[in-house]
Amino acid sequence: MKRTLLVGILAVGVTASAVAVIYGKYRSRMLFHRSQTLERQLDRLAVEWEQLLIEEHAWADPARIEHLARTRLGMVIPRADEITYLATR
Repeated sequence: MKRTLLVGILAVGVTASAVAVIYGKYRSRMLFHRSQTLERQLDRLAVEWEQLLIEEHAWADPARIEHLARTRLGMVIPRADEITYLATR
C-alpha cells in the first residue's frame, strides 16, 4: 500500500514536471516568435524614419524655401540702401 502510494505520488510529480517543461518550451517559442515580429517591425520603422528624415531635409532646403518665398509670397532680397540696422546694447 505504501509503495503504491509512493509510486502514485512520483508518477504525478513526473507528469507535472513533464507538463511544466512542455509549457515552458511552448512559452519560450511564443516569446521568440513575438521577439522576431517586433524586430521586423523595428526594422520597418527605422527605414520609415530614415525616409521621413530625407523628406524633411528636402522640404527644409534653403533653395526651395527661397523659391517659394519669391514665387508665392512675392518676397525679394532687399537692396543695401533698403536695409536699416538697429543698434542694440
